[in-house]
Amino acid sequence: MFHNAPIMAILRGLGVQRTLEVATMAWDIGVTSVEVPIQTSEDLKTLEALAQAAQERGLVAGAGTVLNVTHVAQAKDCGAAFTVSPGTNLEVIQACADIGLAHLPGVATPSDIQMATGQGLQWVKAFPASVLGTSWLKAMGGPFPGIKFVSTGGMDAHNAQEFLDAGARVIAVGSALEDPRQLGLLSGLLRERAEVPGDGLKEAANGE
Repeated sequence: MFHNAPIMAILRGLGVQRTLEVATMAWDIGVTSVEVPIQTSEDLKTLEALAQAAQERGLVAGAGTVLNVTHVAQAKDCGAAFTVSPGTNLEVIQACADIGLAHLPGVATPSDIQMATGQGLQWVKAFPASVLGTSWLKAMGGPFPGIKFVSTGGMDAHNAQEFLDAGARVIAVGSALEDPRQLGLLSGLLRERAEVPGDGLKEAANGE
């Protein structure tokens, strides 16, 4: 699910209409995973609308900032296909597994990664990625060669390639999608990565 494209969108607090507008721009350039953090009742309405719009395009939407089992249930009710957390919480991981939601836990230490992989997860969210840095990503690839990172936090069109080169499989961006210049750069990056064997879009096409 997370590997369909090397760019993921996070649309925080934009409201229903603007979220759908920005999501459409993201989908149109090849982004396939869009996340809405659920921190307010308005966010839940937004997620529900986004999930319906995504389904109409044969895509999926996810819920972000999922901190507890209540959030997991809310995400499911709104039609989310996946959940994302800022940290690693075993109760959340189990709750998602119980109802069939893919989950992306946040990690910032080897212990976090080991906890996530111990629960059978292969994809994790490196957060906050801009603080952890590319050296951290490279270092974690040694003891955890099979782990797949989604770099999140401080990511944009200007540092996306750097983090992808360091080992991230996906870059999660937010406000960059509302910047016309960055949107163009991200679109170009998606096209380039789709043409490189072994990258996310190629692997998705091959069923990885």
